[in-house]
Amino acid sequence: MKPILVIKFGTASLTRSNGEIDEAVILEIARQVARLHQHYHVVIVSSGAVGAGKAYLRDYRGELSQRKAAAAIGNPLLLGLYAKYFGAFGIPVAQSLCERGHFANRPQFLQLKQTYETLWESGVIPIANENDVVSDLELKFSDNDELATLLAAGLGADTLLFSTSVGGLLDKQGQIVPRVEKIDENILGMADTSKTAVGLGGMVSKLSFAKRAVRMGIRAVIFGIHTPEGILKALEETTGTVFVPENVTMNARQKWLGTGGLVAGQVAVDDGAVKALLSRRSLLAVGITQVHSDFDKGEVIEITDPAGQIIAVAKARESSSTVISNLKTQNFEVAHADDIVLL
Repeated sequence: MKPILVIKFGTASLTRSNGEIDEAVILEIARQVARLHQHYHVVIVSSGAVGAGKAYLRDYRGELSQRKAAAAIGNPLLLGLYAKYFGAFGIPVAQSLCERGHFANRPQFLQLKQTYETLWESGVIPIANENDVVSDLELKFSDNDELATLLAAGLGADTLLFSTSVGGLLDKQGQIVPRVEKIDENILGMADTSKTAVGLGGMVSKLSFAKRAVRMGIRAVIFGIHTPEGILKALEETTGTVFVPENVTMNARQKWLGTGGLVAGQVAVDDGAVKALLSRRSLLAVGITQVHSDFDKGEVIEITDPAGQIIAVAKARESSSTVISNLKTQNFEVAHADDIVLL
């Protein structure tokens, strides 16, 4: 089976300063990805629908309803451009409009995965984007960096590329950091906290999701869209910033749990429970010091240590009310070891 490659292009990468889609960039994406097409199963996560459509709305002010309307206009325009330029290389594309809920329900996500596999079998490249027209405000992706990371983890991708309008992560002297072994506070401190005028995300977002990706064993690279042969060079690790993946033994389901599940609740645990979790053991009720919110059996919960840091996510075997009534019950299992993913 071919390795899976997820490439995310943000609005700032795809548009000119006036917000219009830069067709020269779309052409360059198609040209480079066409060279990879025989060797990878590719997913493109593309922003730009709102930017492409907002010019058609009168008195656009960026309100939620206007953003949804702009996306409704811009999605077919954007896909049409991808179809035009990939078509020149004999490659068909398909639209995949995703919602956050698709990743919360494992069977529903597996249907999405099977659809992608069917497309790949026919040589079709899926172009993914959030379904802004119907996405609920409470259940939106933070941005398409998150969507790309969830797809990479859930599909079992080897590599996740983040395109930017700059060449990669810049240090305080403005030089590109070529390689990052661990995303710690020093690395996070390099990020420019400003966001572009046309996009939702920024370098902070990319670092946050790159950190999540490498914890799932996925290599992440932040590269510049305007770098000549940037996509190809990013794969070769000769441009941009490469984030080294951790060695993990998670199966696909555990990776989905660690990145895809919608968190329904949170529990705090004591030091003994932290030690047990780090030893890959189950979460027992006696180790829980506090249940912070309500959740049902089967929902995803966060687990925090005594300092309040999130150390894991898990699929709860019991509801919050049942857990609370059994906090002193010996050997009462709240989450099985196989359903716990350390973060």
